Amino acid sequence: MAFDTDFLSTSIQAPRLNRLSDAFQLNGSEIIDYTHFSLALSSRTQFAIWVAWNIDGSNLKRIARKGAGFFEDSRIPSESQAGNRLYKNNPLDRGHIARRVDLVWGDHEEAKKANSDSFVFTNIAPQMDDFNQSGKGGVWGELENSLYDQTEMDRSRVSIIGGCIFHKDDREYRGYKIPTEFYKTILYEENGQLKTKSFILTQDLTRLSFLDLEAFKTYEVAPSEIEAKCNFTFDEAIHQASVFDINSFAQTERQPLYRPSDIHW
Repeated sequence: MAFDTDFLSTSIQAPRLNRLSDAFQLNGSEIIDYTHFSLALSSRTQFAIWVAWNIDGSNLKRIARKGAGFFEDSRIPSESQAGNRLYKNNPLDRGHIARRVDLVWGDHEEAKKANSDSFVFTNIAPQMDDFNQSGKGGVWGELENSLYDQTEMDRSRVSIIGGCIFHKDDREYRGYKIPTEFYKTILYEENGQLKTKSFILTQDLTRLSFLDLEAFKTYEVAPSEIEAKCNFTFDEAIHQASVFDINSFAQTERQPLYRPSDIHW
């Protein structure tokens, strides 16, 4: 099963792309389905515009990463997806947008298929030095773990929408724009009430040297900021459930999140 819009008690639709979207069309639809996740793919950047996935935290399986390999989606022309040509013989990591460990749930065969599907290049983005992991990635790499640690969510179920954010001044490498911002919107329920949190991982571009993606910082943001940067619209339920008050941050410079305990779920 792909991304389930009814996975939580509140139905959550995938982001609605604007009319000028350059999304790749597969069988007449911009939504491309995999096991436990779906995505929309940009023909221009060759990376996902959004990836939406479900996590059943009570039904996760331990599936070894060993033996799983990155692969292009055979349903999509190679020129429409960023494949191994981008990552070969350089410091760029093939970074999962939907985390592999988030997807491996269900019965054993289902979890195995989700594990394999997670390595499709349409779910991969160029990242430096494993920033999405708990070392250099800091808070960003621990977002999902922090949610489980700090909340009593209903049925241990989470839905997430994430992806890359591109800018005109992003560096180009081997013909691809290298994103310097990533976003995640996390959805869960407590006592039957939908809650959402949105985050952007960014960096100070004035400190950026070529392929030296250092000084990553994670910020909590309003869903509307992600919409503006990505040219899509979230389901209205996400806005209604977000407690982020953009007005409270208008007069002062917002501060990055330095540790998972900084997040008030």
